[in-house]
Amino acid sequence: MEYTPDHTQSVQNILNDLWLKLQSAELIRVGKMEQQLIESHILFVSKAGEGRLMIDFHDYRLRPDAIHFAYPGQTIGVFAESEKEVELYAVRFAVLEDTKTASVFPLAGEVPVYPEPKALLLCDLVTACFRSDQPLEHFRGQSAFLELMYVLLKKIRLLPERDPRTTLDSIKTYIEAHYQQNLTIEQLARMADISPKYFVDLFKKTYGKSCIDYLTEVRINNAKRLMLQSDIRLRDLAHQVGYSDEFYFSRKFKKVVGVSPSIYIKNRRRKIVAYTPSILGHLLALQITPYAAPLHPKWTHYYHRRYRADIPLHLSAYRFNRDWESNVEMLAHAKPDIIVCDKDSLHTREREELEQIAQILYIPGAGMHWRDQLKLTAQLLGAEHEADCWLRSYDQKTKSARERLHRELKDDKVLAMSIYKKSFYVSPARGMMDVLRRDLMLNVIPGPRPDEHRQAISVEQLADLDPDHILVNVCQEPESLGEWHHLQSSAVWRDLKAVRKNRVHLISSDPWREYSAYACDRMVDDLLMRLHGDRPNDFRI
Repeated sequence: MEYTPDHTQSVQNILNDLWLKLQSAELIRVGKMEQQLIESHILFVSKAGEGRLMIDFHDYRLRPDAIHFAYPGQTIGVFAESEKEVELYAVRFAVLEDTKTASVFPLAGEVPVYPEPKALLLCDLVTACFRSDQPLEHFRGQSAFLELMYVLLKKIRLLPERDPRTTLDSIKTYIEAHYQQNLTIEQLARMADISPKYFVDLFKKTYGKSCIDYLTEVRINNAKRLMLQSDIRLRDLAHQVGYSDEFYFSRKFKKVVGVSPSIYIKNRRRKIVAYTPSILGHLLALQITPYAAPLHPKWTHYYHRRYRADIPLHLSAYRFNRDWESNVEMLAHAKPDIIVCDKDSLHTREREELEQIAQILYIPGAGMHWRDQLKLTAQLLGAEHEADCWLRSYDQKTKSARERLHRELKDDKVLAMSIYKKSFYVSPARGMMDVLRRDLMLNVIPGPRPDEHRQAISVEQLADLDPDHILVNVCQEPESLGEWHHLQSSAVWRDLKAVRKNRVHLISSDPWREYSAYACDRMVDDLLMRLHGDRPNDFRI
């Protein structure tokens, strides 16, 4: 959004009719904060470090000349761009009209501002007041918060014609329109009227990837589009997207996409739908990239980040399948050839409407092991060879990982737990237990048997289990994150052997709560990283 004098005046007029109430404030220091759901308005002010802020599907660079606003129902995530942690203030607030009813706040996403040292000082004051136990300090915090908003809104910056970001945006657009040409860094830097070295650094800092990587991404994405539209020869295809050597193009394509152009074309001849994330995990293990799948930066973060450009139709990935009607409507317009889904998770009317759209391949969920699900999916789609190859590779990986972990951990007891709302659960997910106990053969503290109802336990019961290592999955929503913060201040928790020895590891729902071949493969990689020195960043929004 480009801010103009008229727009700034309109914002100020709307704010005259609103009450802003401070709810919380904190300074976040984090290397990575996975996408989480928020239930209030949040103002973000960058203090130090280079990184990116994700708000729903939008990716913003954290910098001193911009602030960011997110509103209830959105998801947020933070990612540092170097080994140094990002530092930013998160100020949560409520918005009310004069009538005390909730209203629409006029600012969202990125807002350019002139840097103002006073703003950081006010952020410090607001945060300190919120942490205080004195009611009068909370009153002072509300006053400082309103002063902070006043200072920031007075500093809204009208973007000049030669703003570096505006110039880079125009060059990015130029790359998208002229990717077929032999573009060079020197040529693009001249267009920006800066030195090649500064252009390279500025592009990477602004967009989180190098200019060459972005050019490659644009060329590969356009190659995929051409593959779907015609039976074009590989040599002609390479030339049309800017590569003079078809063999170099093939190597580049396989490195970026993971499969050769010929395999990609074969897989995309049929418009296959992965109706749930677990089905997507099976298809990717079979080297099949579906035409449609559930993608979202929070609910399916990894798949969204890596495959959003490869999968043309993005279905809703909202938890508990609440958006099934919109998914069915999108598929009815897309006219796919095959829909692969888990029958156990479908509503009756949902299943009936899907069966009117395309051929349905049902993969049993409960009661069937993920290996058997993968083999059945492969059999139905004619990919038995790919399934056999993938399983052999997975077994070799887990054998090597098992030997390495057993040398490191010996008979150490491992506890996998989850936090949801105000409850703690042991061994919460099926795939998690398959990987830890069956594939890696670790000494895992058992949870309930499959025929038992999952019961919450207390922190005192956790202490009785006496684990040497703890893997913690915290649901990324405010109440669960608040309970995790509260748990860490508990004397019983701090006295646990695993906590005292710094052997507590935060694990994310993606992949640890997904039951699929691809998710299990990623769990093995994640576990090896975490049990060999990686330490979680504790945070709370």
